[in-house]
Amino acid sequence: MTSISVFAMAGDFAEDKDVAAHIRDDHVTPALQRGRTLHLSFEGVTLVTQSFVHALISEPLRTHGEKALDLLVFEGCSTGVRGIIETVVQYSLETMDENGEAAV
Repeated sequence: MTSISVFAMAGDFAEDKDVAAHIRDDHVTPALQRGRTLHLSFEGVTLVTQSFVHALISEPLRTHGEKALDLLVFEGCSTGVRGIIETVVQYSLETMDENGEAAV
Protein backbone atom coordinates (compact mmCIF):
# COMPACT_ATOMS: atom_id res chain seq x y z
CA MET A 1 0.00 0.00 0.00
CA THR A 2 1.17 3.48 -0.89
CA SER A 3 -0.17 6.79 0.33
CA ILE A 4 0.02 10.08 -1.56
CA SER A 5 -0.73 13.45 0.01
CA VAL A 6 -2.61 15.56 -2.51
CA PHE A 7 -2.13 18.54 -0.19
CA ALA A 8 1.66 18.15 -0.31
CA MET A 9 1.60 18.19 -4.11
CA ALA A 10 -1.28 20.55 -4.90
CA GLY A 11 -1.91 22.66 -1.79
CA ASP A 12 -5.21 23.40 -0.09
CA PHE A 13 -6.89 24.36 -3.40
CA ALA A 14 -6.17 21.56 -5.87
CA GLU A 15 -6.76 23.11 -9.27
CA ASP A 16 -3.61 22.56 -11.36
CA LYS A 17 -4.36 19.87 -13.97
CA ASP A 18 -0.64 19.42 -14.63
CA VAL A 19 -0.09 18.47 -10.98
CA ALA A 20 -3.03 16.06 -11.21
CA ALA A 21 -1.56 14.51 -14.38
CA HIS A 22 1.80 14.12 -12.62
CA ILE A 23 0.15 12.30 -9.68
CA ARG A 24 -1.82 10.15 -12.15
CA ASP A 25 1.17 9.22 -14.30
CA ASP A 26 3.66 8.72 -11.47
CA HIS A 27 1.43 7.11 -8.84
CA VAL A 28 -2.16 6.22 -9.81
CA THR A 29 -1.53 4.45 -13.12
CA PRO A 30 1.50 2.42 -11.91
CA ALA A 31 -0.36 1.31 -8.76
CA LEU A 32 -3.37 0.13 -10.77
CA GLN A 33 -1.17 -1.64 -13.32
CA ARG A 34 0.52 -3.53 -10.46
CA GLY A 35 -2.77 -4.26 -8.71
CA ARG A 36 -1.67 -2.33 -5.62
CA THR A 37 -3.79 -0.22 -3.32
CA LEU A 38 -3.14 3.50 -3.43
CA HIS A 39 -4.39 5.84 -0.73
CA LEU A 40 -4.99 9.37 -2.01
CA SER A 41 -5.08 11.61 1.04
CA PHE A 42 -7.00 14.84 0.63
CA GLU A 43 -6.34 15.84 4.25
CA GLY A 44 -5.83 19.61 4.31
CA VAL A 45 -7.34 20.09 0.84
CA THR A 46 -10.31 22.40 1.24
CA LEU A 47 -11.35 22.62 -2.40
CA VAL A 48 -10.68 20.83 -5.69
CA THR A 49 -11.81 21.61 -9.18
CA GLN A 50 -13.65 19.05 -11.21
CA SER A 51 -10.97 19.35 -13.90
CA PHE A 52 -8.27 18.48 -11.34
CA VAL A 53 -10.09 15.32 -10.24
CA HIS A 54 -10.89 14.46 -13.86
CA ALA A 55 -7.20 14.71 -14.81
CA LEU A 56 -6.31 12.64 -11.74
CA ILE A 57 -8.65 9.64 -12.11
CA SER A 58 -10.80 9.68 -15.24
CA GLU A 59 -8.40 7.92 -17.61
CA PRO A 60 -7.41 5.26 -15.04
CA LEU A 61 -11.09 4.58 -14.34
CA ARG A 62 -11.85 4.24 -18.02
CA THR A 63 -8.87 1.94 -18.48
CA HIS A 64 -9.39 -0.27 -15.43
CA GLY A 65 -13.13 0.11 -14.90
CA GLU A 66 -14.80 -0.36 -11.54
CA LYS A 67 -11.98 -2.60 -10.29
CA ALA A 68 -9.90 0.59 -10.00
CA LEU A 69 -12.21 1.63 -7.18
CA ASP A 70 -11.14 -1.45 -5.23
CA LEU A 71 -7.55 -0.16 -5.31
CA LEU A 72 -8.02 3.60 -4.96
CA VAL A 73 -8.82 4.83 -1.45
CA PHE A 74 -9.83 8.48 -1.06
CA GLU A 75 -9.03 9.65 2.47
CA GLY A 76 -9.56 12.83 4.45
CA CYS A 77 -12.03 14.31 2.01
CA SER A 78 -14.23 17.21 2.97
CA THR A 79 -17.87 16.93 1.91
CA GLY A 80 -17.27 19.17 -1.13
CA VAL A 81 -14.15 17.30 -2.24
CA ARG A 82 -15.90 13.94 -1.87
CA GLY A 83 -18.85 15.20 -3.92
CA ILE A 84 -16.60 16.24 -6.79
CA ILE A 85 -14.74 12.91 -6.69
CA GLU A 86 -18.06 11.03 -6.77
CA THR A 87 -19.25 13.11 -9.74
CA VAL A 88 -16.09 12.37 -11.73
CA VAL A 89 -16.20 8.66 -10.84
CA GLN A 90 -19.82 8.39 -11.94
CA TYR A 91 -19.22 10.29 -15.18
CA SER A 92 -16.08 8.32 -16.04
CA LEU A 93 -17.74 4.96 -15.51
CA GLU A 94 -20.98 5.95 -17.28
CA THR A 95 -19.07 6.96 -20.41
CA MET A 96 -17.73 3.43 -20.86
CA ASP A 97 -19.53 1.06 -23.21
CA GLU A 98 -20.67 -2.43 -22.19
CA ASN A 99 -17.25 -3.90 -23.10
CA GLY A 100 -15.49 -1.62 -20.62
CA GLU A 101 -14.08 0.59 -23.37
CA ALA A 102 -14.35 4.37 -23.35
CA ALA A 103 -17.38 5.32 -25.40
CA VAL A 104 -16.83 7.78 -28.24
